[in-house]
Amino acid sequence: MVGLSTAWFLQDHGIDVTVIERGDVAAGASWGNAGWLTPGLTAPLPDPAVLGQGLRALLDPSSPVVVPRIPSPRLLRFLTGFARHSTTRRWRAGMSAYLQVNAMALGAFDRLAEGGVSEPTHEADPFLACYRTPEDRRFLLEELEQMAGAGQDVRFDILTGEEARRCEPALSPTVGAGIRIHGQRYIHPPRFMDALAASFRARGGTILTGRTVTGLQDRGESVEVADDTGITHRVDAVVVASGAELGDLTRAFGVRHLVQAGRGYSFTVRARQLPSGPVYFPAQRLACTPLRSPTGDRLRVAGTMEFRSPSAPLDRERIDVMAAALAPLMDGLDLHERQEEWVGSRPCTTDGLPLVGGTRSRRVFVAGGHGMWGIVLGPVTGQLLASLVATGQLHPALTPFDPTR
Repeated sequence: MVGLSTAWFLQDHGIDVTVIERGDVAAGASWGNAGWLTPGLTAPLPDPAVLGQGLRALLDPSSPVVVPRIPSPRLLRFLTGFARHSTTRRWRAGMSAYLQVNAMALGAFDRLAEGGVSEPTHEADPFLACYRTPEDRRFLLEELEQMAGAGQDVRFDILTGEEARRCEPALSPTVGAGIRIHGQRYIHPPRFMDALAASFRARGGTILTGRTVTGLQDRGESVEVADDTGITHRVDAVVVASGAELGDLTRAFGVRHLVQAGRGYSFTVRARQLPSGPVYFPAQRLACTPLRSPTGDRLRVAGTMEFRSPSAPLDRERIDVMAAALAPLMDGLDLHERQEEWVGSRPCTTDGLPLVGGTRSRRVFVAGGHGMWGIVLGPVTGQLLASLVATGQLHPALTPFDPTR
């Protein structure tokens, strides 16, 4: 989402753009995510509560946060940095950094639609966060109140379990409390990414798939981009948007911030009654999204934060844990006939802020490190970064996300 959005918005400035893609369009985290466009929930991941959950995960194999018992030196460095940023003061500073881009996020999707991206965004009506008991929702309520106090535009209602089930009959009687959050949207991720790629191509863009970039060289008047087919591309400027492997190509240009894969899992199931909007189970860290399609409607279930290598194979036990956690919370799901089991790597930073902007080279730019927010912030990232590449003017909203910080 981040890379293609940047490419699309560069076209708005009359720039000829080629995308070099290691796999295929949306072959990474942009394919199997929950598809939530939720600026009202977008905040830095490091905070004291998440840190505490991560520490408990070391002793609980069913936890939605998965940390190896013996972390690698690189992961240990990341976790140490993450812990250092998990304070209330730093969370507030990070929240302040997100405010401007959150306010512009949905407008960037509207601009894509106006420019020819055919797949729509959907109003999340309702968008429910659901819990077993009223006490369980205390953390999210406190976070929403802190976000609103920081200036975030977030409106919500506190619901009883009966009110939540009235909004969404697919919920089971186990749900005893809820929060309804207003003003959010969602997408069908694979279909939206295909439509974004089709629009980019229709506007004259080129996507080279199945190629891995192996090196970048700033030659002063151009940048040389080498790929694994042996071809070297000479271009005026490069945007690196390579997700959890961002640092591999950008370290030589002053981007030293550690980017760690926070792997997420998903699968789809049939539902007797598909929810009318997204359903979130924060205690279980499960995100459920209705995906409607002419070939058959399904519910996508996404979750888990697994700190492992991006290249590690899918761990089917994580899928089983997610299904077992969801089973008592929603009725009418065929959880034994799962399809599209998937794992993808969210690019996480130690301070919870993206890496978006220029580098030590005036021709090399970076767009990544969005953690869980690459879908909702991908288009606005592309819009602001394209303006920087084309005009040299940095929008103030990007200042906190300096890749060389």
